[in-house]
Amino acid sequence: MPLVQSLAHAFAPWQSLYSDSKIIAATVNAVHLTGLLFSGGLAVAADRTTLRALNGRPSDRTRALVELGAVHRPVVVALALVVASGLALAAADVDTFSKSPIFLLKLAVVALLLVNGAVLALTERALRRRPADQPRDPRLWRRLRVSTYLSIALWTGTVVVGTVLANVA
Repeated sequence: MPLVQSLAHAFAPWQSLYSDSKIIAATVNAVHLTGLLFSGGLAVAADRTTLRALNGRPSDRTRALVELGAVHRPVVVALALVVASGLALAAADVDTFSKSPIFLLKLAVVALLLVNGAVLALTERALRRRPADQPRDPRLWRRLRVSTYLSIALWTGTVVVGTVLANVA
């Protein structure tokens, strides 16, 4: 039995429950969209603050790093809800999603988003750990700037590809 058929068979009870209950379908979709709102909204707001601070005074950059460090946890928690609900949505129609190149694109964009988020978090931590008497490391600040722009682009891409997926798949 091929993998897709095995997965469809394994998730058949979930597919039936999801298909037969508007309340369950609406709840899963609401969790997915709410998680996306909070994870993406917080991340993009932090990105905006970071970009503004990168052009400001050293005290602005220090404050932005503290804020960036504080926003990681809520973004990751909300993103975990997005991933869990996204898996529930995909499991509700394995046959359709397994054949969709748009679904694969969405997975790729989300994977890039996660990798970029990790790079952003590691860069922020490295910058915060530097003693105040050490000179600025322009490479780390440049990496933070690039990761921040990528974050905005990837969050936007996630919404666009997700919208196309929801309407085409």
